Amino acid sequence: DNHKLGDFNLEGIPSAPRGVPQIEVTFNIDANGIVHVSAKDLGTGKENKVTITGSTNLSDEEIEKMKKDAEANEAEDKKFKELVEVRNKADMIISSTEKTVEEHGDKVTEEEKTAIKEAVEGLKAVKDGEDKEAIDTAMKTLEEVAHKLAEEIYKEAQEKSQAEQGGAPQGGTKNKADEDVAEAEVVD
Repeated sequence: DNHKLGDFNLEGIPSAPRGVPQIEVTFNIDANGIVHVSAKDLGTGKENKVTITGSTNLSDEEIEKMKKDAEANEAEDKKFKELVEVRNKADMIISSTEKTVEEHGDKVTEEEKTAIKEAVEGLKAVKDGEDKEAIDTAMKTLEEVAHKLAEEIYKEAQEKSQAEQGGAPQGGTKNKADEDVAEAEVVD
């Protein structure tokens, strides 16, 4: 269990979609048990710091009991951590897939788009549950049905890149020797 030591706000961060703001948080505990916390928005440079010097008001016996409880529940805590991590991953996949469908949904058929949206809804339905395997399975299903859209986006980007490279000569001047050169691509 956690015990609140203090709090502070990092204000002035502009509104942005999930995952866009980059916040660097640093925790430092010195030899005297004083906790120094700083948070900095890497985009705006805004920073806030707090120093926590107060004691936890816990006796040595309470601290020892908490240590023993933590050791006894280590396996359960590990399972819970894994569940939280897979839920967070599911949230990120849902968010990025919805954004990708919104921006690039015209690159696939309506049936494929519907399948992607159904897989997103399927993942949403299980992501807050306790079954890690069900969440993993739903994420895998979503990744499989969204693969066609990802392929189309990649193919379009590749074609655009090739068109940009092929449209302008690299050397600026052409001579007879350049015309005899054949281009080839090696594929492993």
